[in-house]
Amino acid sequence: MADKNQTAVTEFLFVGLTGHLHQQIGLFVMLLFIYLVTLGGNLGMITLIWIDPRLHTPMYFFLSHLSFVDICSSSSIAPKTLCDIFAEKRSISFVGCAAQLWFSGLFVATECFLLASMAYDRYMAICKPLLYTLIMSQRVCVQLVAGPYALALISTMTHTVLTFCLPFCGPNVINHFFCDISPLLSLACADTQNNRLVLFIMAGAIVLCSGMIITISYVCILVAILKIQTADGRQKAFSTCSSHLAAICILYGTLFFIYVLPESGSSLDINKVISLFYTVVIPMLNPLIYSLRNKEVKSAFRSKFEKKNAVM
Repeated sequence: MADKNQTAVTEFLFVGLTGHLHQQIGLFVMLLFIYLVTLGGNLGMITLIWIDPRLHTPMYFFLSHLSFVDICSSSSIAPKTLCDIFAEKRSISFVGCAAQLWFSGLFVATECFLLASMAYDRYMAICKPLLYTLIMSQRVCVQLVAGPYALALISTMTHTVLTFCLPFCGPNVINHFFCDISPLLSLACADTQNNRLVLFIMAGAIVLCSGMIITISYVCILVAILKIQTADGRQKAFSTCSSHLAAICILYGTLFFIYVLPESGSSLDINKVISLFYTVVIPMLNPLIYSLRNKEVKSAFRSKFEKKNAVM
């Protein structure tokens, strides 16, 4: 009985994304390009917001943290995935798997809550413009950023501790390319019903709470925009939140799609592709969305670029 309660597994093996060489080459080049663009785009966004006084506003304060979260989220998955593409043995240690689960869960949950904070900021900017600078003080902005990190920390710590307190004494092959909680629970040598219930409740709470804040904020924003008399005024008001709305649709649409798929053998490979999208591709898209659809960001980048050329 004592031997059964001990964890026999010291490492896990990933099935990975593909075993065909020509697909591995294409996948490696694509993922490397995406990861480099993610690092460059998000670091560039953070730097631009930091050095340009015109971007020292609550909206861009939140955006800088979103870029930081995207860098961390991608870095918790992409480097290991790139190393494993051509590896004969795609292994990760028991502790390494726990760390990857912790970091990836932390930053995905943080992004959900952070997008909710940004939705509230857009609500205040459009619906209460005269009180915006008074209400969205530096202290409030820090609280709206610290809250997502704290809530995500509680969530991911709970999942990680509950998962890795389970005994793993049998198969150690994870049908995925990173340590995700669902395939890990399927390998545990114990009843995981309570773990799955906690996962369902906490994941549901994250989506429900952040989703409600976003939905209520944008309903109020839509009502406020419709009350604007001029077309130019409505377009200007909508342009201030269009980038944020696009980021929300991409992230929540992807997460919704992966969790409503039926659990079948054919859907496992589809889920891996979708997981690759929200863990690696979305962190690259966010800075592109905000830079291409935001006049202030494009103006700040253009002025810095022209100033650099003038100095040279």
